[in-house]
Amino acid sequence: MEVIRLDNVSLWRRTQEEFSYDLKKTLLSVVEGKYRQPAKKLVLNNIELVVEKGEKIGIIGANGSGKSTLLKIISGILQPTTGTVRVRGQVAPLIELGAGFDAEISVMDNILLYGVLLGFSRAEMKARARSILEFAELEDYALVPVKGLSSGMVARLGFSIATDIQPDILILDEVLSVGDESFKNKCKQRMDNFWSEKTTVLVVSHSMDFIQQSCDKAIWLSKGNIKLIGKGQDVVQYYMESVN
Repeated sequence: MEVIRLDNVSLWRRTQEEFSYDLKKTLLSVVEGKYRQPAKKLVLNNIELVVEKGEKIGIIGANGSGKSTLLKIISGILQPTTGTVRVRGQVAPLIELGAGFDAEISVMDNILLYGVLLGFSRAEMKARARSILEFAELEDYALVPVKGLSSGMVARLGFSIATDIQPDILILDEVLSVGDESFKNKCKQRMDNFWSEKTTVLVVSHSMDFIQQSCDKAIWLSKGNIKLIGKGQDVVQYYMESVN
C-alpha cells in the first residue's frame, strides 16, 4: 500500500545572503534605486517519489544536496513551491536537534505538547511519559525547562518521544550519530524493532554501511535532483564510485 507520494515537487528557497539582508539596508536600497529581488535557490527539482508501507529507505548525497529538505517536505514542515505531497498515516519526524520543542517550558510539558501535535491525547502522553523519560535517561529533569538541557539531552529526548509513540512513518535525519556509545547502542536496539515491524522508515545517513545493511531501498540526491533510486547496496556502490 502506498503511504507517501510526491508528484513534480520543487522547492525554491531564499538564500542565506537574502535572509541576512536587514530591513534598514532594504529601505536604503529602495530609496537609492538599487533594490533587487531577493535571490532564491532551487533546493528540490521536480521530485517524483512513491513509498510503500513498511519500506525502509535510506537517503544519501553530498551536503547541500537536499536530503533534509526532502524529509521536511514529507513531514509537512515545509510546503513545496510546486507539485503535490500526499502522506497517509501518522508521521513522527526527528529531523533537527530540538525541533518542535519549546525551550521555555519543562521537559514533561514538551512531551505532552509533542504528542498532542502528533494527534495523541494528553492522557495518552501522560501514560507514556515515564517510559520516554527512562529511555532518554532524563527522569530527574522532568520539571526542568528544555533550555536547561545540554544538546545531547535534547537529542535523547527527541529520539525517545519519536520512537516511543510507534508512528506509521518514522523520519530520521542523522539521529543515530548523537550521544555517547551507550545511548547509541540503545538507539540501535530500538531501531532494530522498527525494522522488524510494518513501520515505514525514511532515514538520512552518511553511514554507507548502515544504508547497505539496513535499507531495502536507497535514494541518491544530487543538487536537488534524484540521481538514482534502487536497492540500497546498488545505489551506495554507484554513489561511492562517483565520489571516488
